[in-house]
Amino acid sequence: MVQRIFFTLSVFIVLFSCSTQKSSEVQLVIDSKSTLGEGALWNYKSGELMWINIKGEILNFYNPATGNNKEMFTGQMIGTVVPKESGGVLVALQNGIYAFDPESGSKQLIVDPEADKPDNRFNDGKCDPSGRFWAGTMSTVGGGKVGALYRLDPDNSIHKMIDKVSISNGIVWSADKTKMYYVDTPTMKVMRYDYDDASGEISNPKVAVEVPAGIGAPDGMTIDSDGNLWVALWGGSAVGCFNPESGELIRKIDVPAKNVTSCAFGDDDLGTLYITTARESTSDEELTKFPHAGGVFKVRPGVHGVKAFFFNDPDSK
Repeated sequence: MVQRIFFTLSVFIVLFSCSTQKSSEVQLVIDSKSTLGEGALWNYKSGELMWINIKGEILNFYNPATGNNKEMFTGQMIGTVVPKESGGVLVALQNGIYAFDPESGSKQLIVDPEADKPDNRFNDGKCDPSGRFWAGTMSTVGGGKVGALYRLDPDNSIHKMIDKVSISNGIVWSADKTKMYYVDTPTMKVMRYDYDDASGEISNPKVAVEVPAGIGAPDGMTIDSDGNLWVALWGGSAVGCFNPESGELIRKIDVPAKNVTSCAFGDDDLGTLYITTARESTSDEELTKFPHAGGVFKVRPGVHGVKAFFFNDPDSK
């Protein structure tokens, strides 16, 4: 009897282990071979993954229910996209922040805070819990510390929040709305700021995560319902999950592309991690190893994300 119970328990453990391993297998979703795929964000209202190809100047809307990926040409390099409460999206392009109509493809400039810096472009960004849009800039010619992080408020006023940024990347907020986490890639750090949701002000920067040498550089980022940070690792062929309280690397998910750029939890239960990658800075030899580099991948890591925030634009009032 004891032997039978032990055998049954052993079978259960093996089956559970196999099930867990299977859920962590990364699958190719879109074989787009994008030069610089980025900006993954799940629109829970439309049931679509929004993502971008920066160098291709393409905004994508992927519907997993139909398998259709809609491509829209933006006319400029695109750094990120966020949904608007009133419908449509905001896009941060090379030459400013625009309102963009996904139906017609028309766009309207809201503000260009760096019109005096023609060699800069916008990169990553997201909306905060009160619907303000945060997006940062970087040099297109390799200049360091010439970018900044900006905050666009619902009244369309623009505010420079962090100066002397090199490559502005991942940004997320804690569930209690008191902390903001932010990545300037070359620093190899995820910074934590005290965040005032009422005013949108940030203060008291501290290092939350020091990304270990040799595993890649921190790029785009999302947060799960447990408050852990999922960070795309450029050059590291992986997404790393970090505890922002201890700075510990909890888990690493291997991705079949050298340069992993962003990630976002999606699907109805926010339990699928969608991952964008880049073909850029990948040698011919590396492409033999990673033929689907530049594609979009997904994995079921066994945790869930949180809903993305929308831009609280005046038209939504």
